[in-house]
Amino acid sequence: MSDVIVVGAGVVGAACAYYAARAGLDVTVIDRGPVAGGTTGSGEGNVLVSDKEPGPELELAVLSNGLWRSLAERHDRQAGPGAHGGFEFEAKGGLVVAETDEIQRRLVELAAEQGLEHVLVSGPELRDYEPRLAEGLAGGVLYPQDAQVQPMLAAARLLRDGADSFGRGTLHLRLGVTVTGFVHSGERVTGVRTSHGDVLGGAVINAAGTWGGEVAALAGVTLPILPRRGFILVTEPLPEPLIKHKVYTAAYVTNVASDSADLETSAVVEGTPAGTVLIGASRERVGFDRTTSVPVLARLAAQAVALFPALREARAIRSYCGFRPYCPDHLPVIGADPRLPGLYHACGHEGAGIGLAPATGHLLAQVLTGQTPDLDLKPFRPDRFSEDSP
Repeated sequence: MSDVIVVGAGVVGAACAYYAARAGLDVTVIDRGPVAGGTTGSGEGNVLVSDKEPGPELELAVLSNGLWRSLAERHDRQAGPGAHGGFEFEAKGGLVVAETDEIQRRLVELAAEQGLEHVLVSGPELRDYEPRLAEGLAGGVLYPQDAQVQPMLAAARLLRDGADSFGRGTLHLRLGVTVTGFVHSGERVTGVRTSHGDVLGGAVINAAGTWGGEVAALAGVTLPILPRRGFILVTEPLPEPLIKHKVYTAAYVTNVASDSADLETSAVVEGTPAGTVLIGASRERVGFDRTTSVPVLARLAAQAVALFPALREARAIRSYCGFRPYCPDHLPVIGADPRLPGLYHACGHEGAGIGLAPATGHLLAQVLTGQTPDLDLKPFRPDRFSEDSP
């Protein structure tokens, strides 16, 4: 019997398992597929503070940003120079660009409200930071804290490190096992029913990402998590780096905060250590439809070329899509579920799950071990969607 059962082996589940193991708890991670087989494996690896409005999610992002850096430093010490933290951590910074003076004014106002480290960049100065950017842009804001990880590596490394570093047999991984229900003792959750039998534990963390609502329903509680589809284009490896930072237009911030179910796209462009360029981002609520949309890909390509004209000569070698776990108020669900003792949630992070994973795992580990969490979890409480919730 484990102290904690984590449902989901994506990066959020992996972070929950890692920090629980580090806190001295025995952990079992269960997933019906492979590690990072869902939303994590379809992400860009964003570790962003720049796209968050002032409030609880920004506070969560700042905490998580520092934890990602600590994790990378830990792995660097273990693996030696040039290891990129074991999961290609790149503290590259993010450059948000504005097409007009009015948009630049709004970006400057947002940066002041966020209270983050930032650099205001005029239109003529933009190409000092990104020499291949298109001409005629009004300006931008550089956020040095923005970073990048390879999300599948990150999830795998967190699980491996949690298993190897905090006591033999502390963290167990069970893949290809589907959760079909919950085990109860009185009113308390004491485990999960699976396709391979019951697994008992002192607590269960629902870290099932886009399927977090379905897992919650198996326990008899409601979470209004919906899939929000997004596509990414990948170019061929370029002979020399074209883009130094994560670069995106101000429309990306607006799209992240949007409630629309309709298609929205905005230019998000960045390089990878492999030499490829990742191009996003699109958002639309179409259920779990994985059909490749050529018009969406064409729009993403056109927006990227408008931002970096040199990309016109690069070939796209593949595309992929994933489903962000969308919550109506754009905040994740983190913490103990007061409706069902023993059940905890760590899901609904939408497109920010990779960036917010360490803070989510860290805070839940504090709750599970009786500590006061570093952040107030009330804004993320699981029952906030109920009509009678305060």
